[in-house]
Amino acid sequence: MPVTAAVRQRCRSLLPPGEEIHYVFPVTMVGAAGVSNYMILVSDRFITVLATKVFSRFEPAAVWATHPRHTRLGPVEFAAGPTIRLGGTVFEVDEEYVAVVGAADAEAFSPGDLPRDPLPDL
Repeated sequence: MPVTAAVRQRCRSLLPPGEEIHYVFPVTMVGAAGVSNYMILVSDRFITVLATKVFSRFEPAAVWATHPRHTRLGPVEFAAGPTIRLGGTVFEVDEEYVAVVGAADAEAFSPGDLPRDPLPDL
């Protein structure tokens, strides 16, 4: 399920002007300090990890990390649950967003594998 337009707008407010959002999805970092929620935002130039507010997984609060767009998100590993490794940090991804990880990587590394946009004028 895609995130709402309101969530995308809150994410956009944390990006540099003119940055175009391609994909955004929530992730969870599970570590020794407990569970922390983040959002991964893929734009035309960067992959940005946004920290979220404590009690809201869909309320981005600050930029936590930024990676170049040519950074791979996958492969998704399926152990206890789907996970990705980004910048040395392991994030758990909800199963419904696994396809988004694949699409973001395909867009950057093998754009010929993506289907053509059936409604390019929208």
